[in-house]
Amino acid sequence: MSIKQLNTIIIDDHPLLIEAYRNSLMDIEAANATWNFTISEANSCDTALELLDRLQATGQHIDLVFLDIEIPASNKGTHLSGEDIGLEIRERFSNSKIIIATTFSNNYRIHTIFKSINPDGFLIKGDISTGILLPAILDVLSDPPFYSKSVLKYLRKSISNNFLLDKWDRMLLYELSQGIKMKELPEILPFSIAAIEKRKRHIKLLFDIGEADDRQLLLKARELGFI
Repeated sequence: MSIKQLNTIIIDDHPLLIEAYRNSLMDIEAANATWNFTISEANSCDTALELLDRLQATGQHIDLVFLDIEIPASNKGTHLSGEDIGLEIRERFSNSKIIIATTFSNNYRIHTIFKSINPDGFLIKGDISTGILLPAILDVLSDPPFYSKSVLKYLRKSISNNFLLDKWDRMLLYELSQGIKMKELPEILPFSIAAIEKRKRHIKLLFDIGEADDRQLLLKARELGFI
């Protein structure tokens, strides 16, 4: 029986979660004699980039990635989070299977991560336990994808909406939910105040709350799963 060597990288800065990943991989090795995991670690954007450069320079591939979105940014400011590292991996090691873990639970961030990285596994850290890591890894290796309970809840809510907001509408709602004032939005979005107000009116019409104020708009957006 041949053993398949799986080159695995863990990009995370939480020692307990790193240990949980390692323990789960050891359990899989013990139960399945055909898989063996070679594990490398990084705990920031800079150390992750160094690891990717080293693997690429030596012609190695990456089979499995555990990726934390909220790792420290690179010193040069070129990579701000694990999301940027995920994009690097998708570009350089296109056959890699990526399992994302994050504490983010708002729907806007989940949506953008899905759109940018399209992970093979997606876990909200609050959902993670010993009982979920093993099936998550096994599913990603054999029959992806695997999404944790909170991610599935978002997906169900998103699919149930029978209208579409584009990425700028979603970003507008997200920035408003973060307390950004209307006068500040043209510095963040590529639109004038008048164009932003027009988008906001359009969203209210889609939500069937045409005369609502911003507070009611955000409450409805949360109810429908957009933020």
